[in-house]
Amino acid sequence: KTLQSISLLAYLHETRGITGPHICIVPKSVTNNWMRELRKWCPTLRPVKLLGSKDERARVLREDLRPGTFDVLVTSYEGILKEKAGLMKIQWQYLLIDEAHRIKNPNSSLSKIVRLIPTQFRLLITGTPLQNNLNELWALLNFLLPDIFASEADFETWFSLGDADAKDNVVKKLHTVLRPFMLRRIKKDVEKDLPPKREVKLYIGMTEMQRLWYTKILSKDAHTLNALGGPDRVQLLNILMQLRKVCNHPYLFEGAEPGPPFMDGPHLWENTGKLVLMSKLLPKLMAQDSRVLIFSQMTRMLDILEDY
Repeated sequence: KTLQSISLLAYLHETRGITGPHICIVPKSVTNNWMRELRKWCPTLRPVKLLGSKDERARVLREDLRPGTFDVLVTSYEGILKEKAGLMKIQWQYLLIDEAHRIKNPNSSLSKIVRLIPTQFRLLITGTPLQNNLNELWALLNFLLPDIFASEADFETWFSLGDADAKDNVVKKLHTVLRPFMLRRIKKDVEKDLPPKREVKLYIGMTEMQRLWYTKILSKDAHTLNALGGPDRVQLLNILMQLRKVCNHPYLFEGAEPGPPFMDGPHLWENTGKLVLMSKLLPKLMAQDSRVLIFSQMTRMLDILEDY
């Protein structure tokens, strides 16, 4: 998405003679990435970054944003909120917003301010599907074309979701309406060399130590589970969480790991089925030069994996 946006600015600059100025509003964490990509893919563009302390931002506005000295300004959402007064004095050619779902709420400060920035054209960049929320979709279309999509009430009437049959019809209508305003790219359309995604689920039993702790938890909570009318939801979720911990690793419980002193060694992976399996899988994957991403929702499990 970043590259396609830069190629649009490059096309305007090199083929149409429209040199800017353009403004890119992006998440703070990717401002440096945008600057790097702009310099790499279109060296003729002169990008400027507006970020940093109050004094630094004032210096950029005073010295670097003089007419004819720059082509593209890259700033963050916070930058636009803090320096709106100075940025509204410039007549921009293209305004680009990365992660554009940030303006899906028309009443947010960012959403209100970007609507006031004087610009000839607007481009929204997002990888987030809009699901079935018409209000959010209207907010984005209203930002792009306020004259056409002026009234949220009218928009809802055009596309109100009725019964299941009407829903298909509405989706078709929406696709027709959106087609002129949208360039959609799916990963597999762009990157032809991607191998097809394969998902393999491996199931593994519990080790002796896990079975011991599993039984211990169920026996301790037997009276709750067998209570008249069954356990309440909170109690049940708590028990389930304890059982999930056992399935991940019994060492997540105080007193399960032998020690002190606590020593690393084969016991780290021999006492849980998941790591037994992983210790067999990893050498094979490493031999194939595979890159492996290991994911866990439990942060303490990550500590054990780090030791492993």
